[in-house]
Amino acid sequence: MDRLDLLAVASDWSHWDAPPPPSVARQVDLPAELRPGLALVVQGVRRAGKSTLLSQLLDRYGLDRKRCLFVNFEDPRLAKHLGHETLQALVARFEAERGAGCTWFLDEIQAVDGWQKWLFAQLERPRGRRFVVTGSNSHLLAGEPGSTLTGRHHRVELFPFTFDEYRQLKTRAKLPDYLAAGGFPEPATLRDGDRLLRSYFDDIVERDVRERVAARSTQPLRQLLQMAFESAGSELSVRRAAAAIGIAPDTAAIYLEAAENAYLTFGCPYFAYSERKRSARNKKYYPVDTGLRRVVVTRTGEDRGKQLECATFVALRRRFREVCYWRDRGEVDFVVQRGGEAVPVQVTWDGPTERHQKALDAFYEAHPRAGEAVFVTAESFAKGIPELLPE
Repeated sequence: MDRLDLLAVASDWSHWDAPPPPSVARQVDLPAELRPGLALVVQGVRRAGKSTLLSQLLDRYGLDRKRCLFVNFEDPRLAKHLGHETLQALVARFEAERGAGCTWFLDEIQAVDGWQKWLFAQLERPRGRRFVVTGSNSHLLAGEPGSTLTGRHHRVELFPFTFDEYRQLKTRAKLPDYLAAGGFPEPATLRDGDRLLRSYFDDIVERDVRERVAARSTQPLRQLLQMAFESAGSELSVRRAAAAIGIAPDTAAIYLEAAENAYLTFGCPYFAYSERKRSARNKKYYPVDTGLRRVVVTRTGEDRGKQLECATFVALRRRFREVCYWRDRGEVDFVVQRGGEAVPVQVTWDGPTERHQKALDAFYEAHPRAGEAVFVTAESFAKGIPELLPE
């Protein structure tokens, strides 16, 4: 690509002539500053607002927007130019016009071959350059590619809107409204947001799951993920699910792992200090968004308790790297580690019942040193679950 074409693509994504439009401020734990030599990596499900978050960083860090270049590498004009040579050309051509020490916002960078080693070379000799990159896959920094950037990046995860963020957009919304609509930003602004949510599901399954596992057909993959969404809150037997769909158990396990990597669904393992005991039990699976679950599952009728449980899982997943469940003589919905203690969490719309308490009694018999239990109700969820803020 010649100089004019390459910078023309970037100009459509950048904010050189006007500031970005107003948007809902995202609640993300960002570093205090952008530093040369240390990349900021933003990961999360497709359409959760990563591009919008990048534009918000201009004001957050007091950046000169004329010296910031934005580009989304899923732009079709770049389809034949997804190599590290394009990255180098962008740097050279933009700095030739704006000078050294610019800031680079590289969206959906996983599409570019060799980006990790190129970025590492930039961070080793930063020359005042600062880099922010995004990706729609949790394995963006896994394995050998990720090890290339060890010690050279700060990673944050972006999820769909929290209830508080959603209410910034729709000030009169109640919790049931949020649980039904979900937190994807654009559908929340539309009268027929369900149509867009369905297209999101199809798009994520096709582009972020099927293509990565090289599945021949989308149908069994969709069926498996629909089963995972429908069974949210219950243990899912991968072997039985595979048999129902007509695929091998190993294939089903690969599909679910790919869906987790795409932030479409999350596995919730059994809580035990013994890895043998953990691996012997099935996982539960939860969707990234309650609105997405509602348009995907086939059952009808109000399901507010299950939706609250799904939303609570995502809220905990934002705060704690691992969220587990426990089941023996009764079930504890979630267990998280906070302050060196295992904290049991029960989700109930109105308040605890005898069933919840019996399950907790059994849990404390098995784990007498566990921390004080937390009950998440509709009221406490709406307040942001203050009892479970990270220490």
